[in-house]
Amino acid sequence: MVIAFTREVSSSIGRCELTHLERQPIDLGKARDQHRDYERFLWDAGCTVRRLKEEAEMPDAVFVEDIAVVLDEVAIITRPGTRSRRRERLSITQALEPFRRLARIRAPGTLDGGDVLRIGRTLYVGQSIRSNEEGRRQLRAVVSGYGYSVRRVAVVDCLHLKSAVTVVAEDNLLFNPGWVDANAFQGVQAIAVDPEEPAAANALLVAGRVVLPAQHPRTIERLSRSGFDVRPVDVSELTKAEGGVTCCSLVFDEKVAI
Repeated sequence: MVIAFTREVSSSIGRCELTHLERQPIDLGKARDQHRDYERFLWDAGCTVRRLKEEAEMPDAVFVEDIAVVLDEVAIITRPGTRSRRRERLSITQALEPFRRLARIRAPGTLDGGDVLRIGRTLYVGQSIRSNEEGRRQLRAVVSGYGYSVRRVAVVDCLHLKSAVTVVAEDNLLFNPGWVDANAFQGVQAIAVDPEEPAAANALLVAGRVVLPAQHPRTIERLSRSGFDVRPVDVSELTKAEGGVTCCSLVFDEKVAI
């Protein structure tokens, strides 16, 4: 069974952390409706969705991906680069304990899950303002014992590595060439987003289906013409909080024993 942890959109999301976007009003009701549509996609793709309760005073808590990196053998509880998000770790830790051995990134290390892209047995980690070298070192120390390697990847002009590049098939990436160099990733093909849609590189692959924000129609068409099964989802309110479709869930296979 594939598990997908999500969390209700916080009533305080309007106070979210922002780095690259100007603050805009967020319609809470619409954001929650969009989030439920996103959860319905996960159900339709065969996931068992487990929604965590709202953290009303934690504006960014809907973006659960940043708080953990879940591998088959171990889950690493991160230490987010933004201090205000570190309180989110308790509930994520409690949710993951029944499913995985747990490891933790500790001070002075920082690591956001949105900066970690897994391709096979390699974890590519973004060199962003949210994840530092000590965080990458600690991640490497944990996962090397399970046969994973860790490689640093430079990113520019975006929040996380997964803002710039994501996996859309076992051997295919979707990327923004202005934010990340596709040559950093070995053994995979790369498809560039439409130049008019720089934020379109954040896609979620679930059960062979690619979820992409509906506000990127040119990139959706580009992927569809290349044979990908693309499912548009409207997350326009969540993107105002610098969120994306990978950010809103932690998806993993339950069957791996702890």
